[in-house]
Amino acid sequence: MSDLLARLRDRGWRLTAQRRVVAEVLDGEHVHLTADDVLERATARLPEISRATVYNTLGELVLLGEVIEVATDGRAKRYDPNAHRPHHHLVCSRCGTIRDVRPAGDPLADLPAGERFGFTLSGVEMTYRGVCPDCAGG
Repeated sequence: MSDLLARLRDRGWRLTAQRRVVAEVLDGEHVHLTADDVLERATARLPEISRATVYNTLGELVLLGEVIEVATDGRAKRYDPNAHRPHHHLVCSRCGTIRDVRPAGDPLADLPAGERFGFTLSGVEMTYRGVCPDCAGG
């Protein structure tokens, strides 16, 4: 059983055939699919699944905190199942490829007190941008 499916089952989330297929499509490392990608892959596994079911299921997974919605530079939102593993993202500015990265150090601690403006910090989201090897031609 996949990590995402196991987490959903542990929460007691009702796993219909449609929900299960969406969760299976999303499972894995470095998965950052658009809703249309999820729909295409889910339809290949379960032809009768509807667009509305896929979109509603993605919305529910985000609300549950089991999937992260990632938006980059006006491109379509992507869905990341690694919601329980702290990480940041590396994004190719040409093709939009997204990779999960876990840099050393604590970015919360790296923000000087004078730059916190009295905020009590609870989290940080960082996006590194560059050009992937495929787009760079090597």
